[in-house]
Amino acid sequence: MKFAAIADIHGNLRALEAVLADISAAGITEIVNLGDHVSGPLEARRTADLLIDRGILCIRGDQDRRLLELDRTGSCERADHRQLGRKHLDWLAGLPTTTIYRDEVLLCHGSPRADAVYWLDRPTDDDADIRRSPVSAIESEAAGIAASLILCGHTHIPRIVRLRDGRAVVNAGSVGCPGYTGDKPVRHKVETGTPDACYAILERTGQRWSATLRYVPYDHAAMAEMARRNGSPAWASALATGWVG
Repeated sequence: MKFAAIADIHGNLRALEAVLADISAAGITEIVNLGDHVSGPLEARRTADLLIDRGILCIRGDQDRRLLELDRTGSCERADHRQLGRKHLDWLAGLPTTTIYRDEVLLCHGSPRADAVYWLDRPTDDDADIRRSPVSAIESEAAGIAASLILCGHTHIPRIVRLRDGRAVVNAGSVGCPGYTGDKPVRHKVETGTPDACYAILERTGQRWSATLRYVPYDHAAMAEMARRNGSPAWASALATGWVG
């Protein structure tokens, strides 16, 4: 079994198109998408249209959930929300928060238990950086899960972890947003250090999974300029360089 996992597109249509082309060039026909599809100052509507038209298996991320929560208030003024029609919002609302792929792979966004959890990496209280989580904490979130492979996103940091019982956990990285700042649980900054789009290729051989993280160049300068025009300088910096600045 061989397939691709993408995550955290955040409305970056050009990055998504480049990744889909790379996946196709590799001869891979099956794709799973781990959430946070459209939020951000880029091309929410066109990104959602492409995902819907392609029929890619998707789950809902925390920012997808947040868009739906804001939509229910009836007063959302976000630019990404204004791009979306009822078709797109209904599509987001109909996505599961987790699912099982091919009977043995668990798909989640943050962790198997919550969509906004930092799982394989976490902010620390004593600085503004992200550090690798201890294996005991990673295994605690995976307790009781029979899947031999667990896929996640959310942090935008690509990571491959082998649990001590042999199960694999893979964060597919981010297709469309290589850096950002956050304030929960503490103020922190995430920077992948490259503007390239990232995704994962998963392959099962025998009883074990192998994972490959791929970085795909695309016209990131155009998307950085779009973010700048839309009043998001931190996004523009991250898209241009991989660093928030």
